[in-house]
Formats: sequence, structure tokens, C-alpha cells
Amino acid sequence: MNILILQKAIIAAIEDIKGHDIKVLDVTHLTSLFDRVIIASARSNRQVNAVAGNVREKAMAAGGRVYGSEGEESGEWVLVDLGDIVVHIMQPVVRSYYNLEELWDQPKPRRRRAAEKSIPEAKVAKTAKVAKVAKVAKVAKVAKVAKVAKLVKKRL
Repeated sequence: MNILILQKAIIAAIEDIKGHDIKVLDVTHLTSLFDRVIIASARSNRQVNAVAGNVREKAMAAGGRVYGSEGEESGEWVLVDLGDIVVHIMQPVVRSYYNLEELWDQPKPRRRRAAEKSIPEAKVAKTAKVAKVAKVAKVAKVAKVAKVAKLVKKRL
């Protein structure tokens, strides 16, 4: 089943029952359990349950499979598991309290470019070079002091 077709069917099902504040999150970079999280709000317990029921019906009609559903008893937050998509229908107070958007809406990790990788390596190389030069200077200074001491001894 194409995930985009299922996603569109779910969004239509939520809108049919006047669910609002719909947010679709791509979470493929965060987990391998599912690809999308859809979060929506409904105003009352009855509306939350009605939206969840409509999501289940429309998903099956679109060729999707409903693996499970939780939370119908209380009606404050219902989770519908459709495999590749997990749908959360919540009342606004519950949604603001749990703030799932903050949990699941993380940016994709950014790959470092070659120029960014070479900057720390350049610093390490420069630090090593400075340390080597300092060591050579110290050795030269000690050698020079020893040479001067030898010359002083000869003259005495």
C-alpha cells in the first residue's frame, strides 16, 4: 500500500468529522517502527471517538490495515495504529499537556560537509606542529646553554 494514499485518506477522514489542527510528521529518521505520525484535535470525547472510528473505516477502505486502537474508553486521547502510520486524536488540553509535536518533530540529522570535517583536523595538525616547534626550540635552547657552559669551562 502506498503510504501517501493512506495518509491522504486519513486526513480526509479526520476532516470529515471536523477534526482540526492536523499535523503530519515524517519520523523515518527517528524510528524504524513507523514512517508517519499524524496528530489531530477534536473538541469532545464523542468527537475524538467518532474521528478515530472514521479513520479506521477510511483506512480499511483505502486498503490499509488497522493493527490496533487504544483509548476509546476515556475519549480524551485515541491512538490508531495503521502500521506505517500512527494516528493520535486528542482533545486540545491533553494535546498541549503531552506536546507530542515536540517529541516527534525533530529535524533530520545534518551531514557534515567535507570543509566542516577538515576544520577540526586542521586545528589538531596546527596544534601538533606548534608543539613540535616548541619542543625543537627547547632542545635547541638546552643545547645552546650546554655549548656555552662548555666554552666557559674551557676558558677557566
